[in-house]
Amino acid sequence: MVKGGMSVVKYLLFIFNFLFVITGIAIIAVGAWVQAKATNYVDFLGDRYASAPILLIVVGVVIFILSFLGCCGAIKENYCMVMTFGILLFIIFILELAAGITAYVYRNKIEDVIRDKMRKGMMNYNKTGYEGVTKAWDDVQSNLKCCGANNATEWRKYYDTKLPYSCCPDGDPSKLCLVIEKHYQTGCVDKLAKFVEDKILIVGGVGVGIAFVQVIGIIFSFCLARAIKKEYEVV
Repeated sequence: MVKGGMSVVKYLLFIFNFLFVITGIAIIAVGAWVQAKATNYVDFLGDRYASAPILLIVVGVVIFILSFLGCCGAIKENYCMVMTFGILLFIIFILELAAGITAYVYRNKIEDVIRDKMRKGMMNYNKTGYEGVTKAWDDVQSNLKCCGANNATEWRKYYDTKLPYSCCPDGDPSKLCLVIEKHYQTGCVDKLAKFVEDKILIVGGVGVGIAFVQVIGIIFSFCLARAIKKEYEVV
């Protein structure tokens, strides 16, 4: 049994693993929340951004399961379990760091991706076989109070005197919105890009907090594993 300061580390590691259980649940919750918020706009985000919340949920589940390994290893003072926990936690930390750097690098490309997807989607609005695109356009225009990719006049390429019903504040799904009526003036590209960037900031904030806890957990696990190994060597 480890003694002295390492005994304190043992129980601190157990406490931190309990925090990992909570952070795992928090990551899953944040991922599910972002997924629920972004699911209506998935047609405009591209695979890289649309899959991010799902990846977040997977990471949360892995951390949740991994925390039990750390708890058992700390209480039983099992060198292999504690060392495996520390190594796996370190690998997850590196992957999170890489994902964070990638997200930061690509953050400025979000607007370009959305603009390209929206312009292509406008051509297929209300066409047979593109019901998902039509719903995505109506959802984004109604929820974000915008019209067209850059502005409402872009719809004139496809409709002479009418706009999608979702361009009007009191739009009726059974009919289109007339150009002469009061409709949203702001384009949807800027609004959706801002919406996505706000969600990325939330995810990033949660990630930084969790990374801090992980670093401390990694240090404690390696210290405890070293102490356990010394105890075995003495015996």
